[in-house]
Amino acid sequence: MIKRLQILTLALLLPLCNHAAAQEDGYMMEIGLGGGGSFYMGDVNTRLYNNTNGVFSVLARYNVNPRFSLKADLAAAGISGSTDNAYGVLPGDRLEFSRTVYDFGVQMEWGFCGYGMEGWNGNHRLAPYGLLGIGVTFAPKPVQNDFAANFPVGMGIRYKLSERVNIGLEWTMRFSTSDRLDVTRDYSPVLEDPFMIRGKGIKNKDSYSFTMLYVTFDVFKRPCHCDDEQ
Repeated sequence: MIKRLQILTLALLLPLCNHAAAQEDGYMMEIGLGGGGSFYMGDVNTRLYNNTNGVFSVLARYNVNPRFSLKADLAAAGISGSTDNAYGVLPGDRLEFSRTVYDFGVQMEWGFCGYGMEGWNGNHRLAPYGLLGIGVTFAPKPVQNDFAANFPVGMGIRYKLSERVNIGLEWTMRFSTSDRLDVTRDYSPVLEDPFMIRGKGIKNKDSYSFTMLYVTFDVFKRPCHCDDEQ
């Protein structure tokens, strides 16, 4: 009788074991590289993708669950602008700038559907997501080093190419707390405030945007606690 109960108990626990393994199947983290275009928005540019430069990034993502992730990235990007098409601003004078910014940030990503290999649990290999975070901007000389906080907001879509390979496309606007990202030369400090309006707040600050295609590889396989269920 006892032996029969043991067999019956094992038979009942086996599906639970498979269920737990399926839930925890996959990998906890991704590491990868990204690249694409960057542009600046500020006093001498108000048009999307005007004066587009290049951006390169390394990133790491921790997948808390199929719908929620935490990501850290480090990027180097070029930004530039000029008063060529800024009609009514500084008539008769042409001012321009070009510099490199370094950006380190952490973002929360929330998926509109579960992401992963397709299966019974409803995950999708193609999944869109939104993101929100905080970061630090460093723009080195020639005039002076500039440090500022930034607040990235954006969206993306990623696709699981295989069990351990992911590709994605992401767009972010990074709102900085600095109004000096467009100051690069001795004669161009006026770019800090060409309208001579001493306003405050994020609307009077410089921002920049990244549009990146990235590839990541899954690492650190999730442990199966199947034995714990027995």
